[in-house]
Amino acid sequence: MNACLFLSFKSATQPSADEIAKIDAIFRATPRLAKGLVHTPSATEDPYVKDGPGPCLVLQLYFAALPDLEAAMSRNGALAALVDRADFPIIAAAEAAQQAMLVRSFAVPEPGFRTAPGAPHCTYLVSYEGEAEDLNAWHSHYLDNHTRHMAMFPGIRVLEVYTRLDWVAALPWQRQNFMQRNKVVFDSPDALHQALNSPVRHEMRADFKAFPRFTGPNRHYAMATRIIHGE
Repeated sequence: MNACLFLSFKSATQPSADEIAKIDAIFRATPRLAKGLVHTPSATEDPYVKDGPGPCLVLQLYFAALPDLEAAMSRNGALAALVDRADFPIIAAAEAAQQAMLVRSFAVPEPGFRTAPGAPHCTYLVSYEGEAEDLNAWHSHYLDNHTRHMAMFPGIRVLEVYTRLDWVAALPWQRQNFMQRNKVVFDSPDALHQALNSPVRHEMRADFKAFPRFTGPNRHYAMATRIIHGE
């Protein structure tokens, strides 16, 4: 799974159960979709950041190759159905954005989830939305050093970093160009809370202060995550 699409929707109103069910159906009908995730808001307490309300919905779709992702986003692709205002009124009224990115996965000590079948996981979605003075140096530091700390979070199940790329799409939503995103995933909000208040979080903050220079906001949002398609 080398390519990943983020579709983010900001609104004061949460998508209805009917809209979520229709999203499930679209995911299951999307050709060559390797894995599809639906993120909806959760909550946690981070000792260092308080970014306020996040998106009401984030869709994350994984593909083996970028052309497969682009086909899904084409004028006649499976994801074009998301633009239908009759089927998705809350999504249609939301502030929507898209970004395709390269997926970088990192090993964690205990990757197996301990949640009950069908229960959501808890994801901490992070975005670096500006520019680095030296992007190569910035990524080198993050990928070599910061991920080493992140992988030591107690109870972490998934660690991924996403770097930007160019993509072709017919979806009408704003195109984002965040220089990086990442996520850490846990069994539950309580497990995320414990990780964020562990010594590892303090080590990460110390390393954050050593990052090569960059601009722009760095946002963190706790999300409840359901796997719609794939493992």
